[in-house]
Amino acid sequence: MSDTLLSVRNLGKAYRDYGSEWRRFASWLGVAVSVRSEQWVLRGLSFDVAPGESIGIVGQNGAGKSTLLKLITGTMRASEGSVRVGGRIAAILELGMGFDPDLTGRENVYHAAGLMGFARAAISAAMTDIESFAEIGEYFDEPVRTYSSGMQMRVAFSVATAFRPDILIVDEALSVGDAYFQHKCFKRIREFREQGTTLLIVSHDSSAVQSLCDRALLLENGNLVKDGEPAAVMDLYNALIAERENSSVSVTSHASGREQTISGTGEARVEDVVLLNTQGEPVEFVDVGQPVTLRIRVAAHADIPRLVLGYMIKDRLGQAVFGTNTHHTHQELEEVRPGQRIEFRINFPMNFGPGSYSISTALVSTETHLVNNYEWRDLALVFNVSNLSRQVFVGSAWVPPQIEVASA
Repeated sequence: MSDTLLSVRNLGKAYRDYGSEWRRFASWLGVAVSVRSEQWVLRGLSFDVAPGESIGIVGQNGAGKSTLLKLITGTMRASEGSVRVGGRIAAILELGMGFDPDLTGRENVYHAAGLMGFARAAISAAMTDIESFAEIGEYFDEPVRTYSSGMQMRVAFSVATAFRPDILIVDEALSVGDAYFQHKCFKRIREFREQGTTLLIVSHDSSAVQSLCDRALLLENGNLVKDGEPAAVMDLYNALIAERENSSVSVTSHASGREQTISGTGEARVEDVVLLNTQGEPVEFVDVGQPVTLRIRVAAHADIPRLVLGYMIKDRLGQAVFGTNTHHTHQELEEVRPGQRIEFRINFPMNFGPGSYSISTALVSTETHLVNNYEWRDLALVFNVSNLSRQVFVGSAWVPPQIEVASA
């Protein structure tokens, strides 16, 4: 099998104003005509995707994510560059795209699956499973115009995944579903991944990207600004979201081998982060359930009307395990002056499963880093948890049970 299932080369999409439909038509025929104006929404994208690889596509609204997916699926024509696909694609893009509102869910399944290239007999054979997976009851035989957005998504996902594709493309459509059906969808996506399906998923959910994906692509203003390990890409994405006029973003190599992202205005900075045991000694290895103190020292470099410290503990995949801030604990600081130094001591039991963890810190003015981002620091500290004294268990949390056993 080839090492590349999907190849994108110098891909770009521009919306052009030709001044008249005749001039636009002439351009389609290859006639050289001038354009009144053009706006590039995507340009210069190049990347390869291997069979079975899972790729997350992230970026702010308007970055070009949905346009990229439409170019890959062929529902939109590129202005320059090329897309080469070595297998069958199933895509869930705009909600209900391709559905006829006057047809029933069942009739739309025949229509949509037929457009995907499947014979009516094959669709009929899969219909019971499609109807069962969608779980919309008698509405399956009612017109789609009577559906809620969640019901449309249920049918769209069910028909798109009724036959395992070589490439499954999922846009933000899943975000409209209820929590139960989202779990059901992600379970099917993981099953497809285990069977060798390549996944391209657009999501603002960092946990979904980091748990499902091998790589992530970050788009910004129609350009590919980073292609790499999901945790590092999501760190840079969060930093770009928080970037303001006087803030900066830096990405450097961390001692752990991962990339560290630091962003913010610099009006306050974390100077030191350390994990202490009960004797006050710095530790890098911690026993499950061991009491620890997270000590964070901060220096102010400007007048700060309100200062909030936030921290997030992440697992090795960059997924959040626990986080809070001093806004939520009602311990924010008022009128912090230049040169002032503050020490925060956070005491908690290390009730996590064995593994490697990191701590990110945020110095902000409210409960979010999207207002005043003085500093956002990923990989501020890396430590390891080992099970040295507890009963054997699996998982990311130490939740010791009391099990009672009695004859029924």
